[in-house]
Amino acid sequence: METRNGKVSVTTENIFPVIRQWLYSDQDIFVRELVSNCADAVAKLRRLVELGKASIEEGEEYKINVIYDDDKKTIVFEDNGIGMTAEEIDKYINQIAFSGALDFVTKYQEQSTDKSGIIGHFGLGFYSAFMVADKVRIDTLSFEDGAEAVSWESEDGMEFTIGSSEKATRGTAITLTLSEDAQKIFDVATLRMTLRKYCSFVPVDIFFIDVKADKLHEESEEKRRKEAEEKGEEFKPSDIAYAPINNKDPLWLKKPSECTDEEYISFYHSVFNDGYDPLFWIHLNMDYPFTLQGILYFPKTDNIYQSLEGRIKIYNHQVFVADNIEEIIPDFLFLLQGCLDCSDLPLNVSRSALQQDEYVKKLSGHIIKKVSDKLNELYKNDRESYEKYWSDISVFVKYGMMKEEKFYDKVNDICLFKTVDGGHLTMEELTKDKKQVRYTNDKVAQAAYVEMAKNDGFDVIVLDEEIDDNFISFLEYKYQDLRFKRVDADLTGEDSDDETKNKLQDFFRAALGDDKLDVSAKALGVDSMPALIMESEQNRRMQDMRKQYEKMNAMNKAAGAEELNLDELFPVKTELVVNTDSPLIGKLRALESMGTKKEDTDRLAQHIYDQAKLAHGTLDSEGLSRFLKYNNELLSKSADNI
Repeated sequence: METRNGKVSVTTENIFPVIRQWLYSDQDIFVRELVSNCADAVAKLRRLVELGKASIEEGEEYKINVIYDDDKKTIVFEDNGIGMTAEEIDKYINQIAFSGALDFVTKYQEQSTDKSGIIGHFGLGFYSAFMVADKVRIDTLSFEDGAEAVSWESEDGMEFTIGSSEKATRGTAITLTLSEDAQKIFDVATLRMTLRKYCSFVPVDIFFIDVKADKLHEESEEKRRKEAEEKGEEFKPSDIAYAPINNKDPLWLKKPSECTDEEYISFYHSVFNDGYDPLFWIHLNMDYPFTLQGILYFPKTDNIYQSLEGRIKIYNHQVFVADNIEEIIPDFLFLLQGCLDCSDLPLNVSRSALQQDEYVKKLSGHIIKKVSDKLNELYKNDRESYEKYWSDISVFVKYGMMKEEKFYDKVNDICLFKTVDGGHLTMEELTKDKKQVRYTNDKVAQAAYVEMAKNDGFDVIVLDEEIDDNFISFLEYKYQDLRFKRVDADLTGEDSDDETKNKLQDFFRAALGDDKLDVSAKALGVDSMPALIMESEQNRRMQDMRKQYEKMNAMNKAAGAEELNLDELFPVKTELVVNTDSPLIGKLRALESMGTKKEDTDRLAQHIYDQAKLAHGTLDSEGLSRFLKYNNELLSKSADNI
């Protein structure tokens, strides 16, 4: 055919800088776009063959080759799909008329500087090649009978040359000559990794060919052949064998009833490289009212603060689009891991537009429903397993309840609370006729308090996750008349008379040298400790808030800014509750009235106070050393009297 030059027809001169900056902020995106084009070409031909409007040779397999030549610094994307005629190159390559996309790009450029705002492509996939290439060449041969092979070549995406091609087989090959900058970024390893990132599940076999490695192999084989020939030995050549780098039939395409547990687990490990097996999973497979396929896994984790990046992978027709698109997947679901193929997803819109899209809203709501349905199904059909999984999924459930009202409504009745005895109770089972819930952060350190709360008829629960402070505040807001109290926040017992209380307060204040110490007196039982520290729930939560401000102070200090006075903002308020039923307290009062050395009674009072702080978990290192020393003295005296 006659060679001719031309200029790409666009409605604005600056379209290519816009493409580079706004549509393709990730430089490796060209791999996804060009492989997607190859897959589309194959899909079109496959459809025509099914309709009887085209034919392929018997035994021919559809495929995509990605060929990297390190010496020439070229990458070739080649398919054996439908191919193009010269007229189709004019239509699809030389004229960029793409259903309002240009207007949107221009508008978006004016409105925002957020390069991540556009998640999809606009029919401009081919032109992403110019992000990394100094020259792009197309060689293509249409499937149509009598078609001539055509070439198209351009160095900037605007000026082009179109002419004949020597391509002898049906399909299209796009050759990129990498720019100097791109050569520093893309090598064999990077290209292979990028293909796996974007194209692991493309529905056509992809073969990656490293020209340099193949040449080295051929040279090595030739050397072996000559050596064998010199020795008169038989030579058996080792042929180069290529295997697809992708899985064109991901597990989510199968019906759930056809998948085994082993397949689900194997697929999970192949995608996420997790050392643990998943706990359980949800297989999504629906055609109406929208097309959605995928698998969501509940992972086992020993670190809930690990990176959430890349945990929910979004695909469109098996081509990777993005990780963790919040407009489709509520962020609390990022605690799960999985793959979702949303073939109806409108890719040519901004994320702000996605937020308003009715399809996306329904899609998001459906995913939430399927996850909550799975949890309810497991709870009702196998509560034992559900309880076994609870330690791994509790953060996910609690966070989801706080973040998403629909999720809260569906799982509130199956949210569990672990008791100090190792059991699990729902909110209904936990509260029964009570309006209070007693909890502990550490059932060992707070054992004395736990025992007292249990004696008062409470099922004490363990709340030892960072999310729990916010979660119990959230539940109190939801239930209004329900209150959570740590076991040291309320000690049940009959208050002593004012005279006794005042005498004990004066005595302990004097003995401990603290005239601001809050002291109260209660009858806590003969077998209970002589004294305990009581800290109100409000103060306990204020101290947790103080920890956040301590981090802020550390940042202020590093930046040379003024630090906050946390002692004024969050004063520590605790109360020493003296057990008037305790024989030791009775003995202490008697020793005082008998005129025993003040030094001795003060040491005993200090020991009682230290023991109370030890049980409360607030005894410092100096106090612990003092407590152990005096305790050793008491044990020695006790041994002498045996």
